[in-house]
Amino acid sequence: MNDYLSRGQAAIQARNTEEAIKWFELAVKEDPKDAQSLACLGQAQCWHGRIKDGLTYLRLAGRFLEKKAKKKRDTKELVMLAEQLQFWNDYEGSLDLLKSTVQIKPNEVRGFQLLSLAYSRLNQGRDALTAGKRALKLAPENMVLNILLATLEAAEGRVDSAKIRLEKVLRASFSAEEKYRAHKELAKLLDKEGLYDQVFEHLHVAAGFAKRLPEINKQNELLVPNMLEANKAGFDRELLGRWSVEEFKQELPAPVFLMGFMRSGTTLSQEVIGTHGDIIVADEPDLIVAMRNELNRISEYQGTTPEQLKALDLSAIKELRAFYWRRAQGRFGDDIGSKMFLDKTTMNTIDIGLINCVFPDAKVVFVTRDPRDVCLSCFMQVMAPTPATVHLLDWRSTAEFYAAVMDWWMYIKQSLTLEWIEFRYEDAVLRFEATFRPVFDFLGLSWEENAIEFHKNASKKIIVSPSFNQVSRPLYQSSLARWKNYESEFGSIIDVLDPCIKAFRYDSRQE
Repeated sequence: MNDYLSRGQAAIQARNTEEAIKWFELAVKEDPKDAQSLACLGQAQCWHGRIKDGLTYLRLAGRFLEKKAKKKRDTKELVMLAEQLQFWNDYEGSLDLLKSTVQIKPNEVRGFQLLSLAYSRLNQGRDALTAGKRALKLAPENMVLNILLATLEAAEGRVDSAKIRLEKVLRASFSAEEKYRAHKELAKLLDKEGLYDQVFEHLHVAAGFAKRLPEINKQNELLVPNMLEANKAGFDRELLGRWSVEEFKQELPAPVFLMGFMRSGTTLSQEVIGTHGDIIVADEPDLIVAMRNELNRISEYQGTTPEQLKALDLSAIKELRAFYWRRAQGRFGDDIGSKMFLDKTTMNTIDIGLINCVFPDAKVVFVTRDPRDVCLSCFMQVMAPTPATVHLLDWRSTAEFYAAVMDWWMYIKQSLTLEWIEFRYEDAVLRFEATFRPVFDFLGLSWEENAIEFHKNASKKIIVSPSFNQVSRPLYQSSLARWKNYESEFGSIIDVLDPCIKAFRYDSRQE
């Protein structure tokens, strides 16, 4: 390892990605064909928010590793790079490397597993299933692979086979994580079969196993509730209106923010709006989270978000805007200034006060859905552990977390100075054009008839949210009022959800 690489990796250990990038750039300059230097530079750039450039270097590293793997018949480094590409949602880039991997080494279990995941995320279900079967054939007792294959079989309509496979996992596995996943997936299968009386038994058991998972226990479950409490106490009309739209007329126009709550229809909405040629869609980019972290940094991590904002002057607010756009440009390239930029990060709802202060010229599209269907869908999903999703593992905490976030939205929307529009997911499904036309008008976009064919575009792209395969299909009504199949289960949480049910007009008297 050369000195530049050593210094770059030391900077990574110190969490100084900017310095690491400088050292890795020197390493690449010294040897432009060194795969390790290229991969280190690409990874550092991705961590620093320059994802578009980072992926370019990671893919370039892959070319050299592919040649090396063919020569030495060793695919270990190639598989590791494919995993990195998948981490950054570059499933197309990883697919090419993984095809080579399994050709070079046909008994590479991990290669077939990752190949299966790549095909799945690219909506190539049959190929995903074939690759998954190849992986399992090489390691038939691997419970993780059994779960993976069961989910792929279920997606292809092979419910009986998937069910048998998951039941095998529950009998054979001693791992809490495997049992958690198997119970969740089995619950979803039973839901598809209409065996509603058996579903919650598995969901509740899964919740018990979730509490034993290290990645769950290390999450700070008080982080988001404390933020909501501080935001509600600190944001008022005076703070939200402190900086006017006129003060930012010389700046790049603000984004459009699409938000709501998880599983509420924001992904469907992004795909519909994204059919317009004048829109660039950013799917869960977490740019506002990065901007909040930058606010914490310049405030030396002192005080709540409202307190930090009160201490800033206009120049600091403009710098936060500039920070947001630098991150966006690093992620999506130079085109962001030429079209309307749609930031769909569903849980930006938590940071709507921060958004209003930094982008008072922004527009917000807020999607609601029947609270009972939202909670049901969230509780049935397997989601990556975060300080937000950790609240969705228990039935009552799911309802309490949903209610807390929606209570914040209902409180703050009365004081927002930015423009916002709110609509219901159910209306979008039942009255598509009548619901989305006003949204297009609100954004100043002409209505285009191809909006109804949003699923055709969605099937050709990578979508970050768990509903990636659902928005790749035409509109369907089976997602409406699913909660009625589990009406008895809502007795224990209806007291929590009732204010939201009434506020969003989902009580039976107003339907």
